Amino acid sequence: MADSAPQTQAFDLVILGASGFTGKYVVREALKFLGAPNSPLKTLALAGRNPSKLAQSLAWAVAPSPPPTIPLISADVSDPSSLLALCRRTKLLLNCVGPFRLYGDPVVAACVEAGVDYLDISGEPEFMERMEAKYQEKAVKVGSLVVSACGFDSVPAEMGLMFNSRQWVSPAVPNLVEAYLSLESETRIVGNVGTYESAVLGVANAGQLQELRRSRPKRARPAIPGPPPPKGPLIEHQKSVGLWAIKLPSADAIVVRRTLSALTENPYGLQGVDESEEHIEKRKNFWPTVKPAHFGVKIGTKSLLGIVRFIVTGLFIGLFGTFAFGRSLLLKFPEIFSLGWFRKTGPTEEEVRSASFKMWFIGSGYSNGSLASQGGGKPDTEIITRISGPEIGYLTTPIILVQCALIVLHQRANLPKGGVYPPGIVFGPTDLQERLQENGISFEIISKKSLSR
Repeated sequence: MADSAPQTQAFDLVILGASGFTGKYVVREALKFLGAPNSPLKTLALAGRNPSKLAQSLAWAVAPSPPPTIPLISADVSDPSSLLALCRRTKLLLNCVGPFRLYGDPVVAACVEAGVDYLDISGEPEFMERMEAKYQEKAVKVGSLVVSACGFDSVPAEMGLMFNSRQWVSPAVPNLVEAYLSLESETRIVGNVGTYESAVLGVANAGQLQELRRSRPKRARPAIPGPPPPKGPLIEHQKSVGLWAIKLPSADAIVVRRTLSALTENPYGLQGVDESEEHIEKRKNFWPTVKPAHFGVKIGTKSLLGIVRFIVTGLFIGLFGTFAFGRSLLLKFPEIFSLGWFRKTGPTEEEVRSASFKMWFIGSGYSNGSLASQGGGKPDTEIITRISGPEIGYLTTPIILVQCALIVLHQRANLPKGGVYPPGIVFGPTDLQERLQENGISFEIISKKSLSR
């Protein structure tokens, strides 16, 4: 049923786009914590254009149990007044309505106007940086915390880099950390079509992103010991983890760079709005252990043939994504242009259940920072760490988003008053890593070894 609750009712959390492909999985994940002992999530509402679809989503999320009584609120991204009314009734909004370049701005605008907190699962750099340019000043002023990329894009990259970086105990320092993503499945891998749409629109917006960056003040760059890493081959055979790999044009490296810039400007991280003494000490002890490094992400498979599929999909998107008719073809026929990797109907429940990921972080650097300027700056140490977990788009993404939401609800006083930030600088010193580990996403140290110089 559509919600008929009074307009003054405050929800802890509203999920916008709850009937979409990813949204319904976010609902299912959130319901695990609704009203649970010690959970800050006591009240929840679902929002979207069509209340009957929201009801279907809720029924799917709890099947075979009967659906609980949760308010279903009609709100449309094309109707700013409906968004503002929605935002005024919640502490925190989770936005699952993508592509964010097309539909995200009005939602962020409404949250900032209402002074409420906002998290999303965007992996679109142009959208994220535009939101920062447009709303940072007002968000700080009104106390609205706006954090994008709180899903598989880009929390594993952010937390994974920090986890690897913190293994470099002084006087050791990293120079380069490269992430290698391997998607695995017992059946077949079917990607999240939203990710594909974002990639297509990302190509279309590459020019706008460059223009936006030129118009903004230069961000602080972290001082990284040693020379910049050389440009590697197009296709790499990474023997350490047994993968053929190619550069992945995702948001991860861009988001990580934004966090490292924020850390360079704020060496002890961002001050909480009303921090406890315990958290101040934790934050000030945590951030100096995170050492900046050059960072990149590659996607890998065990066979060279698998790489060909990535290359062909990338070529189609790169070629057709630059003009309107090409984009319409790409968006209309994702299964053809991705060689079956993405499809409009999304994966089956069985395909989601059988999929998983592993993300290796191979760090190279120096056993002593003083070696960075000697012998051509060739690294003498390698540290490999790994994050692994369930299917990335429909299982890992909701786990991450919901855990970020629970931290915002439970630890709000320890987080910045407001502003538009990447997830790393906000959640780094919290217990996010421990929470992810408790919910099926593991962090491991694989190896530490000396390299011949």
